Amino acid sequence: MAPELSNASASGKLWGGRFSEATDPLMTAYNESIYFDKAFYSQDIRGSIAYARANVNTGILTQAEFEAIEKGLNQVLKEWKDGKFEIKPGVDEDIHTANERRLGDFIGKDIAGKLHTGRSRNDQVATDLRLWLRDQLREIEGLLIEFLKVIARRAESDIEYIMPGYTHLQRAQPIRWSHWLLSHATAFCLDLERLREVIKRINRSPLGCGALAGNSFKINREAIAKELGFDGLIYNSMAAVGDRDFILETMQWGSILMIHISRWSEDLIIYSTTEFGFVRLHDKYSTGSSLMPQKKNADSLELLRGKCGRVFGQMAGLSMSIKGIPSTYNKDLQESVEPLLQHNQTVRDSITIAARVLDTLTVLPDKMLKSITPEMLSTDLAEYLVRKGVPFRETHHIAGRVVALSESSGTPMDKLSLQQFQGVDSRFGSDVHGVFDPARAVELKSASGGTSRSAVQEQLKILRSVISEEQ
Repeated sequence: MAPELSNASASGKLWGGRFSEATDPLMTAYNESIYFDKAFYSQDIRGSIAYARANVNTGILTQAEFEAIEKGLNQVLKEWKDGKFEIKPGVDEDIHTANERRLGDFIGKDIAGKLHTGRSRNDQVATDLRLWLRDQLREIEGLLIEFLKVIARRAESDIEYIMPGYTHLQRAQPIRWSHWLLSHATAFCLDLERLREVIKRINRSPLGCGALAGNSFKINREAIAKELGFDGLIYNSMAAVGDRDFILETMQWGSILMIHISRWSEDLIIYSTTEFGFVRLHDKYSTGSSLMPQKKNADSLELLRGKCGRVFGQMAGLSMSIKGIPSTYNKDLQESVEPLLQHNQTVRDSITIAARVLDTLTVLPDKMLKSITPEMLSTDLAEYLVRKGVPFRETHHIAGRVVALSESSGTPMDKLSLQQFQGVDSRFGSDVHGVFDPARAVELKSASGGTSRSAVQEQLKILRSVISEEQ
């Protein structure tokens, strides 16, 4: 059964003048956004103060009226900060309505009622979103930098640790643990670079564009933008109120970041298993089993991996919400807010958890080194003959025959005799067994980007230069 219509007059709404029937209570609740867009209370008030200041110059407000509005809005702001603001259900449809209604309580509706002259909630919410998102992403930028600093510290302190490197999840070649850390740091540095680009595109002002056609009172949009810290304007009023690409781009950025965090987590989950035993998570970031007392589960990393799907889903959902709507503002755009809030919180928490996991992680270098087997140095064996002038295609085949001999004889490659090596190819010399030293192998990879000490130190230097760039 449908709920009965409320006796409250629709004229109590900001838009209620042309309506003669009350709103269905279910529709009222369905339409309200105050319970989530209240997150923007501070940005909404900042925008209103800047807009009111600009309207002194248009003649809409006197200086005294502006000062009353500014004082009243600061009183509203204090109530929000102190947790004393009382939302009126069915009246406070959104954060804009709530703040204006409460401003009227403080300074009277005659003056408060002038605040919205020439302004629409369409340009107002777009401004609130951009201000809030800019502030949030700058904080996230700081969290990502701190995570990168943790990676840099660990890469420097653990630079002597040598471990198996993998392709196809098969043992491939020896690498430094620091090299593995910096491989993920490279992806996170690109995320940082992309984030800074996203912030620049967000930081443009839509305020003063009205509902869609612009402002009738020659308001100085540049002055408003400057006061609010925007880098410039969105120059088309229709685009300004209808655009949510900046939210979608934020979520796309967050999805890419979380993919990188997920892959980083997957590696550590594998490395932390008893089958590998390369690392051990701190108890703070592990859980146990309600049945099996011996279990220590990497739940922090598994959740980081799992939440990647959540943030991607939020991005994909918003894409579907906005893909077919017509130009300028439509109510569908309200559906950008809740997923944005959730997405933002998940990304923030994920970066923080990742940094803390790595900062407290115990590395077991002896177990790493013992996991390096002689066949992982088969490429080094081929390169040994290259240094004697043998073409690589030929040495690759020769090294493969040595691997086959090792397997068929049941003898590890580094335990084969010189006679056995020379039985495969006479150009192997008495120094051939030196090939099977993992420390030698990693030091030979000294070209830029490689896993030698000098190459890793060069990568560390680049990482530190990226995270110290002017923000």
